[in-house]
Amino acid sequence: MANNITIREVKKEDNLNLAKLIRKVFDEHNAPRQGTVYSDPTTDNLSALFSRSNSLLLVAEVEGQICGCCGVYPTEGLDKDTAELVKYYLHRDYRGMGIGRTLMEKCIEAAKSMGYKKLYIESMPEFSHAVRIYEKQGFRNISHPLGKSGHTSCSIWMIRDL
Repeated sequence: MANNITIREVKKEDNLNLAKLIRKVFDEHNAPRQGTVYSDPTTDNLSALFSRSNSLLLVAEVEGQICGCCGVYPTEGLDKDTAELVKYYLHRDYRGMGIGRTLMEKCIEAAKSMGYKKLYIESMPEFSHAVRIYEKQGFRNISHPLGKSGHTSCSIWMIRDL
């Protein structure tokens, strides 16, 4: 993993940089903007979104620069024992260093400690590399969406027992 990495919870002053990072990753992969987190208004105020109980957004910084994020969120409509793994994004310059894996593993452990029994993920074919990472972490494909994320452009749904 990269030197000088810090992984911490989201702060209000991260909002602008996180929104830019997420949208930049979408642009890089030519992923749909509508019906995704790209156009979701909560993307511009993630610190407020993750102030909800039983949620967490971790931010990775290298030498003070935000390079990634990953979170756990009790998405509306999911079973009480299921949370969604959300906002898993990493700046292209920091991929392949173990930062993303560390973020995801910390979120999986946090979900367990919050009492969740399952983690759910939504994704898209444009993020096929991330989908392979989910598979390596024990997520399996399911045939339909769960919950009410509002992200209608997602066509890949996965779940993992904790």
